[in-house]
Amino acid sequence: MTDVTIRPVLTDDAPFPAGHYAQAIRAGDHLYISGQLPIRADKQPLDDMAFEAQAAQAIDNMLAILTAAGGSPAQLARVNAYIVGVENWPRFNGVYAAKLGEARPARTVVPVPELHYGYLVEIDAVALLPQG
Repeated sequence: MTDVTIRPVLTDDAPFPAGHYAQAIRAGDHLYISGQLPIRADKQPLDDMAFEAQAAQAIDNMLAILTAAGGSPAQLARVNAYIVGVENWPRFNGVYAAKLGEARPARTVVPVPELHYGYLVEIDAVALLPQG
């Protein structure tokens, strides 16, 4: 069995964890990005709290962490999105497609009744990154 180095990833370009977790964990070739809410890195409220703005911010946070770990959207293997209200699914899909471009990782969208702090979107991901 090969020893796998596990280390946290932390960037100022996404909100610092508010609890007992890391923004992401790099374990060998895998990057596990924790759930990202639509919170700006400076913790200031969004100017626009519309669903699309919240989706864009949550995805931007995920991508900032991915970038800090040396990755790109093309290296995303799986994304999970939790959205308040199934009627927001098409709106989420539009923002998501615009942000990820040609990248098409495996994805699950889970409609939920509510999220922490009353937000409408949370997103987490797994990426495969080359060693080095």
